Amino acid sequence: MISELQYITQGKTSEEHLRNIEKACVSGVKWVQLRLKNVAPEIILETAKKAREITKNYQTKLIINDYYKIVKEVKADGVHLGKNDECPSKARAYLGDSYMIGGTANTLEDCKILLEKKVNYIGLGPFQFTKTKKNLSPILGIEGYKTINTSLKTNIPIIAIGGISLKNVATLINSGVYGIAISQEITRDFNRISDFYKILKSSKQHKLVKQ
Repeated sequence: MISELQYITQGKTSEEHLRNIEKACVSGVKWVQLRLKNVAPEIILETAKKAREITKNYQTKLIINDYYKIVKEVKADGVHLGKNDECPSKARAYLGDSYMIGGTANTLEDCKILLEKKVNYIGLGPFQFTKTKKNLSPILGIEGYKTINTSLKTNIPIIAIGGISLKNVATLINSGVYGIAISQEITRDFNRISDFYKILKSSKQHKLVKQ
């Protein structure tokens, strides 16, 4: 099951990432993506092992960014692959069907390629400007999501990402996305996790009533 709310970790050190994972789990998040950049693979492996122990205690799913081989080694739940990372098909061949694979997209064509490669979900963005990611792809905005969702017509969950705050959630769900991925807004205040869940629930209920 793909979560409607995904927390992408932040931190200046691996220890800070782990502390933030613990805080997110305590606050009720059900999906964590460990995203460590510019760090040696051996440090990512050790951090992932500790992250798996934390998330296991809370029955929270753990996704590893980029390193699909580490996923199997630490018994995480899946991998998220960026546009310049390994091909999802290669990751699937290594991991098999029991692990989830997500991919990053910025355009309709990106999404179609990922669907051909049988990903379990697509992280589509950025919604708006964010400092979390360097070399940011072109901003999509609400109209971008509406256009892509209308053209794509897929049952594969589309997760909006990039500079999302509480005030954007209802509009994003109405644009056709399945869920949202949050980093900075949650890291600033882990109490916002419950607020995000409440807005997601009410937005989906409102959307069903309109349909």
